[in-house]
Amino acid sequence: MAEIHNDDPAASSDECPIKQVDVTVPKTDDPTLPVLTFRMWVLGLASCVILSFVNQFFWYRAEPLTVSSISAQIAVVPLGHLMARTITKRVFYQGTPFEFSLNPGPFNIKEHVLITIFANSGAGSVYATHILSAVKLFYKKSLPFLPAFIVMATTQNTSISMSYGVNVLGFGWAGLFRKYLVDPAEMWWPSNLVQVSLFRALHDKEPRPKSGTTRNQFFLITFISGFAYYIFPGFLFPMLTSVSWVCWLAPNSVLVQQLGSGFHGLGIGSLGFDWSTISSYLGSPLASPWFATANVAAGFLLIMYVLTPLSYWLDLYNAKTFPLFSNDLFMSNGSVYDISKIVDSNFHLDEKAYSEYGPLHMSTFFAMTYGVGFATLSATIVHILLFHGSDLWNQSKMAFGGNKKMDVHTRLMKVYKQVPMWWYLIILVINIAAIFFACNHYNDALQLPWWGVLLACGIAIFFTLPIGVIVATTNQAPGLNIITEYVIGYLYPERPVANMCFKVYGYISMTQALTFLQDFKLGHYMKIPPRTMFMAQVVGTLVSVIVYQATAWWLMGTIPNLCDTSLLPPNSQWTCPMDHVFYDASVIWGLVGPRRIFGNEGIYSNVNWFFLAGAIAPLLVWLAHKAFPKRKWIRLIHVPVLIGATAMMPPATAVNYTSWIIVGFFSGYVLFRYRPKWWERYNYVLSGGLDAGTAFMSVLIFIALQLTNVELDWWGGTPDRCPLASCPTARGISVDNCPVFT
Repeated sequence: MAEIHNDDPAASSDECPIKQVDVTVPKTDDPTLPVLTFRMWVLGLASCVILSFVNQFFWYRAEPLTVSSISAQIAVVPLGHLMARTITKRVFYQGTPFEFSLNPGPFNIKEHVLITIFANSGAGSVYATHILSAVKLFYKKSLPFLPAFIVMATTQNTSISMSYGVNVLGFGWAGLFRKYLVDPAEMWWPSNLVQVSLFRALHDKEPRPKSGTTRNQFFLITFISGFAYYIFPGFLFPMLTSVSWVCWLAPNSVLVQQLGSGFHGLGIGSLGFDWSTISSYLGSPLASPWFATANVAAGFLLIMYVLTPLSYWLDLYNAKTFPLFSNDLFMSNGSVYDISKIVDSNFHLDEKAYSEYGPLHMSTFFAMTYGVGFATLSATIVHILLFHGSDLWNQSKMAFGGNKKMDVHTRLMKVYKQVPMWWYLIILVINIAAIFFACNHYNDALQLPWWGVLLACGIAIFFTLPIGVIVATTNQAPGLNIITEYVIGYLYPERPVANMCFKVYGYISMTQALTFLQDFKLGHYMKIPPRTMFMAQVVGTLVSVIVYQATAWWLMGTIPNLCDTSLLPPNSQWTCPMDHVFYDASVIWGLVGPRRIFGNEGIYSNVNWFFLAGAIAPLLVWLAHKAFPKRKWIRLIHVPVLIGATAMMPPATAVNYTSWIIVGFFSGYVLFRYRPKWWERYNYVLSGGLDAGTAFMSVLIFIALQLTNVELDWWGGTPDRCPLASCPTARGISVDNCPVFT
């Protein structure tokens, strides 16, 4: 973050302090452009519904490809122009206060942005559907439709309130986080530049450069290329998803396959020639600034290639008894733990059965990911205080004192009315009332007491600002899921659904806040009236929640053995990796509880030392920066991003990271440094074209081929091809399809 000075408010500049923003975002505005048009409503709601359905549909698949709003952003362009040409221009109720027209003129960029905001509501999945999946598919228990819907709707809508910092006790934080995370030019939200570049490519009329292409032409080339190419990794040649050639050198060696497997091992030499593999979990590497990519790379190398091998081959926590890389839970003999044996009829832990069946065990890598999560949490707080504390303090004084330096975009946005605080308070009151009703009326199903709701929201509010600063500057988001699980696991143990609900209200009310703040920054860049943005987010969220839950409910009743890997065919795509991790976490933190795993009764109590290590690491970097102030690269060591690099593992695997890092290096370092003009013109357009092409082909493959059970059975039809990578190596441990070491 740049240093903040208390300059005169009039001393504004048309130059942005962030180079990527300065060369990408337009510095002009036309406040007269119509925004709330008939075609905006039709195309916006249609985009929201379609993306909500498609993304929830793909959420349960082995590679949970997210169809981003970029796909809708592109698809609606010809439809918008078609509606502008064909719909009547007649003015209804002319001369009255109710005067309106279905066609106020040409399809414009602001309508397009608002349609994309609607699409953003469906560009992902509702985290609360994890609760639905865990209860119905993994625990095999019932969860009524209404309480499930209330949890989903209130987490989403609460996050809208949170995005402006309204705290659950009515402290009047509305608008405060926007002062910190939207208005300052240093809070630049890198991923938004992909969409800004696409808007300009699709609307700006530019001459074709000599011996080159316009942005629009380049987008069409990359879109068609990405669309055509994905038929290979998506259907004809799935091995391109993870080419783990090291495994082929010794097909009967467990060690070699542990080293080379991109799905179940260290992924040495493993690469994915598939855009969905590259961008599934970490987002587009083309949108990540190089210093953030470098921090992720350093953290991945440290954890995956130093700490994990040392822990495994030193046999810490009997590591060799279990797979090197797995998110399953195990018994002491290496067999998979049957959770149903320790759940009583009231959906609580059966302590007698647990003592007879034995304690839970994890793969060493899985245990380490929790330790890394502990370290990331403490590192985030210390890093923000040391490196950004003075900036945040200066911003606070400017926000409350009125003395504020504005960049060109903030100055242009002063034309529009801001969202008043009472709008957020109304939503907040409705949400809190709905949550309390659900938790009290359906307590047997949800298990969470009222005080747990307030505590979860308080945790989310506390962490929204520091994590928001990290996301807005690095495009990487440390998660709150572990701290929420830890807290409620100690305070209210042996209740898995209560733990999941607490995590949803504590974790998602923060992450969704950041999502909506990111949308506000996109509107800030594109000069969309804030009140109009607010309306689009509220309506889009309500519509998407309904579609998300209806889709999930439909899939659960349609697909046999959904998520049950013991009953699904070997190459089935319906393995639900994200839900599996969520379910495991509910067992660890909710059913069994942290006291029996990470506490004084647990096997993994030493993992708590990661809290201290995470707090010390940023301090060491800060001291090095103070000792060597001329070494600017030291300040670019971003400890929360570095330590939290592997936060998505599992379900993300080594091949997702190795492929992402390589592409990020070529984009963020090689092209940005040695071909800056090309990078400035085409980098973000390339990202959008690949996203859209891959998404459209993936949907087409499913509809045309997979729904009709068309399959190819050949050597290249199986990704990775490292079947022994998941085998234990301890002596005497017998697992199906694995050699027994003696």
